[in-house]
Amino acid sequence: LHLQLSSEKDDQLLLQQESLMLSEIASLLSLCGGQFSSQQEVRVNSPFWILNIPSEEMARGLMKRTVCAKSIFELWGHGRSAGELYASLKNYPMDKMLPYLQPDSTYKIHIHTFNKTLTQAQKIKKIDALEFLPFNGKVNLKNPEHIFWILEDYGTDPNNVPEEPCDLYFGRWIADGQRELIESYSVKKRHFIGNTSMDACLSFIMANHGRVKPNDIVYDPFVGTGGLLISSAHFGAYVCGTDIDYNTIHGLGKASRKNQKWRGPDENIRANLRQYGLEKYYLDALVSDSSRPIWRKGTLFDAIITDPPYGIREATRRTGSQKESVKSSERSTENHIIISSSYHLSDIFFDLLKFAAEYLVMGGRLVYWLPIYRPEYTEEIIPRHPCLKLISNCEQMLSSHTSRRLITMEKVKEFKDQDQNSYLLDGQYMPYKGHNSFREKYFSGVTKRIAKEEKENQK
Repeated sequence: LHLQLSSEKDDQLLLQQESLMLSEIASLLSLCGGQFSSQQEVRVNSPFWILNIPSEEMARGLMKRTVCAKSIFELWGHGRSAGELYASLKNYPMDKMLPYLQPDSTYKIHIHTFNKTLTQAQKIKKIDALEFLPFNGKVNLKNPEHIFWILEDYGTDPNNVPEEPCDLYFGRWIADGQRELIESYSVKKRHFIGNTSMDACLSFIMANHGRVKPNDIVYDPFVGTGGLLISSAHFGAYVCGTDIDYNTIHGLGKASRKNQKWRGPDENIRANLRQYGLEKYYLDALVSDSSRPIWRKGTLFDAIITDPPYGIREATRRTGSQKESVKSSERSTENHIIISSSYHLSDIFFDLLKFAAEYLVMGGRLVYWLPIYRPEYTEEIIPRHPCLKLISNCEQMLSSHTSRRLITMEKVKEFKDQDQNSYLLDGQYMPYKGHNSFREKYFSGVTKRIAKEEKENQK
């Protein structure tokens, strides 16, 4: 499996990238009927992983979905040096090679190097060194039946590239991943965007973590401009969402793009899906408060995929009334004005988990982003629910002191009334309250950085 890594990123970012990739591949393998076992050879800071996948059909199914993996190959040989690679190839069973080396077949050989560029003469020399393999077919560079690849890994440090590769692989190409979706669904080209529209790559990763499949019903309780609905609809799921912001749901108000004052008629969620030919999968988006579910009781959704507001670019709000501050004994039945009130982050996440536990089908997944103040982060602050099992927890850096974690959970137990507020009985509930001050901690770092820069400028 050839993954898309950049050799210019530092180790910490590479590890974060690999964590997202690993979770996506594991989720897609389980969707295709396989599983990611401890026998899989995942190499830290390497763009090449060796996976044990039961069938070529499953491998193709994986590559039809992944945006993290670039290509997948049937591995014929691997070594730490050219000599080891050739010895490995000579030991590969001939009966597995021969179907692709027949005289009436056509083929070509590619060379891919990570973190190094080879001259054409060097590439030809490496290809000629494989003449001991029984290639009986004809070379066809334009439209071959079979494509073989030599893959060479020169490490991840662009300032210290070794003369010889640290790992070499040879294999038969099977399929490419879906990297082109990142460009074709880019938010730069999208009709309707907002301050927090999700990056296309992350949207597809979230849909894959949620194991979204055709005819699923996928829900986003903080739908915004519908970016997360698009990736799920691309995979054939019917999508819907809610949001507390009336203008966002109806595509009204000021535009989010520069040099454009008001939103146009094609700037709404439905138009976004129409732009990609996905309107038939759009159920609807409703103005609703996620803290006050509007749905009938029962399991409704196959996946809940969302990005709750953190209070940075978008306010954390819920509906309330001027009368809610009055004691219940003093309340009257007369009409009152609905207003928005603050919605603590800890309450947002617990309401979300409670909703998922109640409305997800068994085996359905909840995928969401959790903002984290890194100096205080521990595993214990990840919100839990007795009906939901934590599947993966991947970090994405926001700043030196803050990040967000992509949390994937799966429903493993039927929801009962006693699970309604079970987290309140948990002694670990208090640490979760730290999420409420995320905004203050986020901006405290910004304030400190600005003060530091001003101090340095005065010198």
